Amino acid sequence: MSDYILSNETRDKLKKVSTASVATALYKRGLRNQFVQGVVPLERKPVTMVGQAYTLRYIPAREDRNPLTVFRARDHKQRVAVETCPEGHVLVMDARKDSRAATAGSILVTRLAKRGVAGVVSDGGVRDALGIAALGIPAYFACSSAPTNLTLHEAVDLNVPISCGDAPVFPGDVMLGDADGVMVIPAHLAEEIAEECTNMESYEDFVLEEVSSGAGIIGLYPATDEESLVKYDAWRKRTGR
Repeated sequence: MSDYILSNETRDKLKKVSTASVATALYKRGLRNQFVQGVVPLERKPVTMVGQAYTLRYIPAREDRNPLTVFRARDHKQRVAVETCPEGHVLVMDARKDSRAATAGSILVTRLAKRGVAGVVSDGGVRDALGIAALGIPAYFACSSAPTNLTLHEAVDLNVPISCGDAPVFPGDVMLGDADGVMVIPAHLAEEIAEECTNMESYEDFVLEEVSSGAGIIGLYPATDEESLVKYDAWRKRTGR
């Protein structure tokens, strides 16, 4: 597990940037597979999800090990994950992109929300999608699942390296989710990515204003003309950005 602790300052910066900006910043560093594929928000929240990863890994269930009675066990890994995911973290689940069975339902996600968890991400299915969408907690899943498919997964490991939607996720990595999806930021890069993306978002806001006023994009986006940089510097002084 990473020793990195996400600071409030870095968290606040990341809450103001997009997955698109993070993807670009990570791509510059040669990291091309940090977007969680096939996972969408159950509802597009007005806030950006930011929190360190606390992971749960599933494997295909073996029938003799996974009757309905397994959910009665007090040490069932799924239940333990819900009760131990730290406040401000994101519960990230590896269900091998198999959405035939639910990896959570409204009761479990309500409990996560009450415990102060920052969000939940799974490349598996979900039950009670409308109920979860109505909660304040950001929630990202592959799709809804048939209610009868309860035991196709077996939860086996907590807080270990996983794959979620083909993205590698290590405990302590920073998860950032917006209306487009979820990015995984390696813990050791979180602070510099936050700083770079803050500046990137600032310039893109300036560009959008210019384009909305009729400006062309050549030389402006990207900024290859000195005139664009001069205008941007003046815009930053005027807006405090």
